[in-house]
Amino acid sequence: MFSICDLMPMGWLQAILLGLLQGLTEFLPVSSTAHMAVVPQLFHQRDPGAAFSAIAQLGPIFAIIWFFRAELIRYVRGIIRTKLPTNVAKDDLDARLGWYTLLGSLPIVVFALLLEKRIDREFRSLNVIAFSMIALALVLWLAEWIGRRKVSLDKMTLQQSQGIGWAQVFGLVPGASRSGSTIAAGLLLGLDRESAARFSFLLGIPAITAAGLYKLYKVAKATDLSGPIGPYLLAMVVAGLFAYVVIKWFLGFMKTHDTRIFIAYRIVFGVAILWLLHVGAIKKDIPQSEDTPNSAPNARLGTPVSQSGRPNPSTSPTKGIATRPLATSPARRRPAPPTSRKYDSVTSLLPTNREVALASPELAAMPAP
Repeated sequence: MFSICDLMPMGWLQAILLGLLQGLTEFLPVSSTAHMAVVPQLFHQRDPGAAFSAIAQLGPIFAIIWFFRAELIRYVRGIIRTKLPTNVAKDDLDARLGWYTLLGSLPIVVFALLLEKRIDREFRSLNVIAFSMIALALVLWLAEWIGRRKVSLDKMTLQQSQGIGWAQVFGLVPGASRSGSTIAAGLLLGLDRESAARFSFLLGIPAITAAGLYKLYKVAKATDLSGPIGPYLLAMVVAGLFAYVVIKWFLGFMKTHDTRIFIAYRIVFGVAILWLLHVGAIKKDIPQSEDTPNSAPNARLGTPVSQSGRPNPSTSPTKGIATRPLATSPARRRPAPPTSRKYDSVTSLLPTNREVALASPELAAMPAP
């Protein structure tokens, strides 16, 4: 079991800044994954790691659950009361929205489990993030252009809710943004902006809660979280506070504004990533954090490991800077001891009669048995 003491040492200021970044971008249609991948590189900092992400993400989870606590209680009661979605009456809004939220969360759960390895490896590239940022911006612009925006949340149908739920799957691609995908789908399906944003948040509660707890479970299997985790908890609190403020502000913003500012921001940010990659200011591949559950169980956290599970000697375990590999020499076999026909068998190790006679004449004169 690893100890969190072996993780990359994190200062209090760094924890506050990363928690602020996580909280501000978690629920806006700008992709928190993109920002958490790029910003640390711009300040020449390492990837904060899976343990940090798992702990810090608990803050936004608590924030959104607390913000919608009244609605969630009513929705859960409605689901329990009706037992099946086919038993929901047309005028039972709480049960209807509860079932819409629950059923709409199933696609992303299924695809997240099916594509987990591909998302963590093949999609962990800033090229993918940059193009996802730009592509989703164009989809959001199209939704603003052709969306009718006449359907409120209480008039939403099952088909519309499931369409938004399937669009949430695209949020698994780094840079696409879960909230951006669902808001765009809501606008394309005719919802007004506030209703699209509100259902996007409601739909995200089961998804981000399940993802956050699953990530925390995986990290806890490989990490002893009993060490000094003060900066991690501080980042969680900061992320939760700012996420709560963002949720409240964004819902009010969407009542009277469109998403053009986020469309422009996504395009600018995506182009900036491509330019930074071109000039070599940032690395294309997001560095896989050393404290992931994929690390070798017999290595200390913070020590990079190769795919074979052995620590990589070419990287410093504490500062993450490349060092010269230790000089190694081919394995030398210890020369075998000289052998002789005299010692080819166990019986040949016994003394000869002549050796016995020289050592003890009395013993040599004894008759053989």
